[in-house]
Amino acid sequence: MDATTTASASTQVATVKLLIGGQFVESKTAQWRNVVNPATQEVLARVPFATQDEVDAAVASAKEAFKTWRKTAIGTRARIFLKLQQLIRENMGELAAILTAEQGKTLPDAEGDVFRGLEVVEHASAIGNLQLGELANNVATGVDTYSVLQPLGVCAGITPFNFPAMIPLWMFPMAIATGNTFVLKPSEQDPMVTMRLAELALEAGIPPGVLNVVHGGEEVVNAICDHKDIKAISFVGSTKVGTHVYNRASLAGKRVQCMMGAKNHAIVMPDANKEQTLNALAGAAFGAAGQRCMAVSVAVLVGEAQQWIPDLVAKAKTLKIGAGTDKGVDVGPLVSCAAYERVTGFIDRGTGEGATLELDGRKPSVPGYEKGNFVGPTIFSGVKPGMSIYEQEIFGPVLCVVGAADIDEAIELINANPNGNGTAIFTQSGAAARKFQEDIDVGQVGINVPIPVPVPLFSFTGSRASKLGDLGPYGKQVVLFYTQTKTVTERWFDDATVSHGVNTTISLK
Repeated sequence: MDATTTASASTQVATVKLLIGGQFVESKTAQWRNVVNPATQEVLARVPFATQDEVDAAVASAKEAFKTWRKTAIGTRARIFLKLQQLIRENMGELAAILTAEQGKTLPDAEGDVFRGLEVVEHASAIGNLQLGELANNVATGVDTYSVLQPLGVCAGITPFNFPAMIPLWMFPMAIATGNTFVLKPSEQDPMVTMRLAELALEAGIPPGVLNVVHGGEEVVNAICDHKDIKAISFVGSTKVGTHVYNRASLAGKRVQCMMGAKNHAIVMPDANKEQTLNALAGAAFGAAGQRCMAVSVAVLVGEAQQWIPDLVAKAKTLKIGAGTDKGVDVGPLVSCAAYERVTGFIDRGTGEGATLELDGRKPSVPGYEKGNFVGPTIFSGVKPGMSIYEQEIFGPVLCVVGAADIDEAIELINANPNGNGTAIFTQSGAAARKFQEDIDVGQVGINVPIPVPVPLFSFTGSRASKLGDLGPYGKQVVLFYTQTKTVTERWFDDATVSHGVNTTISLK
């Protein structure tokens, strides 16, 4: 059974704390949820659903801290994140172990989760180069104009279960480095690694109140969206919740960015390197048990590449299913019993809708972990638009295979899908690759790269129904998201300056 909210905290397991005003405090809530190891169903801890008063206290703490933090020297802010990246590196093994226990990822994948967040922390330490304004000298006689990028105030982040280290590290380092204070709400399903990162952030020197953490579900999300003192919200998660957050927070006058659901396609051209392509598809479709918003969930096999289906099935069968802590495991458990029921339900529907089940991952044998939420690699062929397994994000290790006569038909198929998070093409033709990256209407494009998530020098650029808001997480775009541009036009006079009289026009002379 999945963990559910209950009336009181158990004394049998540890409780996850709130972080308010630089202190880790016990919640006074009456609502708690179990944090469960998805491979064993062991209860690891209990997480509180914060009260309205606790959310208000976290925001008030951030608002008070902003008064001084916004004027803290930019070099001081940068050095804190230099220290934080060092602490994350030193504690990488511990962070990965916590993440694996509560989320289910394999240890190597958990380390990758932490590392991709670490890259953003490193990026934040270069804030002195990223938060520069502009200057134009003598725009009129003796007049200069310059711009400055100033922090907004209290900002907030709402993060999903599938990357409990990386995505919080996408958010609070860049917000804080640019001079804001922050209230973070991690996923209630796996908050423990996020809290360990918060501990390291305080150890690195983030002052009391600059970073706060609250936990909870819909009520806490709504409290964040509605709070009058929160200026901007960053969200990553499902399309349903993201749309709710965007609409509610926007109506409350906040700046909002929401990165949401996806249905990512990979085109396979007949000239692609077969072994490299099969390895890439298997890793991108089934890694992290398919619980990635950038996972490849649809393979579009073009022309003769449609004959590769048996080879793709054979490759998927080589992947080992098991607990993330076990050596050599490629596919760990789904995060919860509810996720297990959702994914297996989609597999049932796929067969009922007429798709051909080439590989059935339901009820795999995982000795020693009979209670785990395991679904193995699953492959459908003959999938067509209109089928639920094609139209909806399954968020599990399920790959849909679609055929196309040529690259034009494949591109048309992808562009007709409402989502635009990521896509890829596998080919040895430069002409095909260039046509693809020019004509495809998707935010992030991979050429022989299955999961084209950009490094932090660039911004995460999902598009269309996968994104609400103009600016993406991390990179240059997020500096603009977390700052307000102020333009200053100035003229100075001395006693010897000749007055030109009253100017009643709007021009500068």
